[in-house]
Amino acid sequence: MSDYQMWLTVGVFAITVIFLMWRPRGINESISTTAGAFILLAAGVVPLTDLITIFNIVSGAAVTILSTIVMSLVLDSVGVFRWVALNLIERVNGSGRKLFWYVILLCFLMTIFFNNDGSILITTPIIIQICSMLKLKPHQKIPYLLSGALIATASSAPIGVSNLANLIALNIVGLDLNSYTLIMFVPSMIGIATIAMLLYLYFRKQIPVTISRYPARDYSLVNIHPLQQPTESRTQIDWWLFRVSICIVVLFRAGFFLAASLGIPLEYVAITGAALIVFVRWFRTKTGIKDIVTKTPWHILLFAFSIYIIVKSLDNAGLTAALINGLQPFAGMGEASLIAAFGLLLTLLSNIVNNLPSVMIGTLAVLGMGLDPQHVHLAYMATIIGSDIGSLLTPVGTLATLIWMFMLRSSKIHITWKQYMRVTFIVIPVGLIVSLASLYLWTQYVI
Repeated sequence: MSDYQMWLTVGVFAITVIFLMWRPRGINESISTTAGAFILLAAGVVPLTDLITIFNIVSGAAVTILSTIVMSLVLDSVGVFRWVALNLIERVNGSGRKLFWYVILLCFLMTIFFNNDGSILITTPIIIQICSMLKLKPHQKIPYLLSGALIATASSAPIGVSNLANLIALNIVGLDLNSYTLIMFVPSMIGIATIAMLLYLYFRKQIPVTISRYPARDYSLVNIHPLQQPTESRTQIDWWLFRVSICIVVLFRAGFFLAASLGIPLEYVAITGAALIVFVRWFRTKTGIKDIVTKTPWHILLFAFSIYIIVKSLDNAGLTAALINGLQPFAGMGEASLIAAFGLLLTLLSNIVNNLPSVMIGTLAVLGMGLDPQHVHLAYMATIIGSDIGSLLTPVGTLATLIWMFMLRSSKIHITWKQYMRVTFIVIPVGLIVSLASLYLWTQYVI
C-alpha cells in the first residue's frame, strides 16, 4: 500500500467515525460509512475482488438482526410492549426501588430477545412514559433512564445474537453460537449483575422509596402505547395473537442454539421466524406488511457491509499489524494477561472511535497473532467484553448509547456527558474487571 493510500485510509476512517457519532441532522449511520467505503474502493485500497468475501461475512449477521427487528415491530403492533409497560407500573405497587429492578429486568430481557439497539429504541420511550405517568421529578428519572440504558447495552454480551458486531466477529473467528454462549454467558452475567448492583448503590438516595400508584385499570391503559395519552387508544388487545406472537419469538430465539448445533446458518432461522410472525398477524387481522417495510431499518445491511470495508482498509494499511506487535508480548505471559490485554484494548478503542469498528479491528488482530484455537476464542471473548461493557465509559462508545442520548434530547430530557460519565467512571471499570476476571476463572476451572 502506498503512503497516499495509507493516509487516505486513516483520514476516511477518522471522518467516518466523527460523522458516525455526530450524525448531523439525524442522518442514519449508513450514509457516512457508505461514502467512506466508496472512496476507499475507488482508490483501490480494498480490491473489488474482496467484495464477495466481505458480503458473505457480514450479510448473515445483518439479516439476523433485521429479522429480530421485524419480530419486535410485530410485537409492538399487537400491544405487547404497551402491555408490559402498564403492567410493570401496577406490579411495583408504589415502590420506587422495585420499579428500578423491574426496569433493569425489562431492559435486560429486551436485549436478550432482540438486540441492544432495538432494546434502546423500545425501552427508552417506555421508561420515559412511566416516569411521566408517575410524575417523577427530573432528578428521580435519571436512575431509571441511565441504568436502563447501560444494562440494555451491556446485555448484548451474554449471547452472540444480540449485537451486530458480535455476530460479524463470531463469523470471522469461526465460533458457533452454542460455544460462544457456553464460554461467555456466565462471566458476562456476573459482570452485568455487578453493574446493576453498583448502579443501585450509586442511585439509592435518588430512587424514590414510594411512588404514586397509577390507576391503570381505570383508564384501560393496557391498550395504550407508552407515547399515547389515556384517551388516545381504546383498541382491545387480541390475546390469542398476543400469546402466539410471544411464543413464536421465544421458540425461534431458542431455535438459534439448535440451529448452531446442527450447522444451520442463523439467518435461515431468523428469516423463518420473522416470516411466520408476520404471516400469523396477517392471518388473524389481515394487516399487511406496509408498517414492517416502512419501519424496518434496511440500511443495516449496507452499514455492516461498508463499515467492514473501512476496517479491512485499516487492516491493509497496517493497523492490525501494529496492534499485533504491541499485543504479542502479552500472549506469552499466560491466559490472564491475554484476556486483560484484549479487554482493555477494546475498551480504549471503543471509547475513542465507537465499538462497531473497534470490535472488528480487535477480531482481525486476534486472528493475526498466530494463537491456537483455544487462545483465539479467549482473546475474542475478551474483545467482546471490552466492546460491549467497557465501551460504556463514554456516550460515544456504542451506537446504542448515542441513539439513547438523541432520544432523550428529543423528549426534552437533559442528561449531560458529565452526568453520564460521573456514573460510568465509577460503575463500568468495576464491571469490566469483574467480567474479565470471571472469564478467566470460568474458562480455567469450569470449562
